[in-house]
Amino acid sequence: MPDAKRGLTISISWDIKKESVLRRETIDPAKITMDSDIMGDFEADSLDIVDMVMTLEDEFGIEVPDDAIENLRTVGDVVKFVDSHKG
Repeated sequence: MPDAKRGLTISISWDIKKESVLRRETIDPAKITMDSDIMGDFEADSLDIVDMVMTLEDEFGIEVPDDAIENLRTVGDVVKFVDSHKG
């Protein structure tokens, strides 16, 4: 049972974070995967990254330090960061 519950938690967590990563109408949510490169695959620029970080901070009640932002390259990086920093 613990594995099933963990899988459900990861699934719900992923769905919420996927919607938070980039809120751009030009991106089909079905094309967002854990391996998606935020800047390369979605053509995000630095302003998009700042917007994403602010959204994550607001929605999940976390703080993303400036030095951590450079390590948030893929959607999976973002999901792992949020999971490890939320209360």
